[in-house]
Amino acid sequence: MDKKQRTLVGKVIKKSSANTIKVRVEIKSTHPLYGKVVTRHKNYLVHCTNEQFDQVQLDQVVNIGETRPMSKLKSWALIESK
Repeated sequence: MDKKQRTLVGKVIKKSSANTIKVRVEIKSTHPLYGKVVTRHKNYLVHCTNEQFDQVQLDQVVNIGETRPMSKLKSWALIESK
């Protein structure tokens, strides 16, 4: 039985080292009592190939998907850049 791969949409905030980018994923939700829209974020280290690394720019919106662990902190891979 295969599980579906989780995908997230975020913005590139840093091009770290070779084949690694940092992506910020923002989630907006309403507060249960006050109704105010609250924005939460989380940063992910994402693996990408050399060709993808050259094409990705800062502040670009990208799709990332869960994958096997590439290192201690990297377990996401770049699917596509928009």
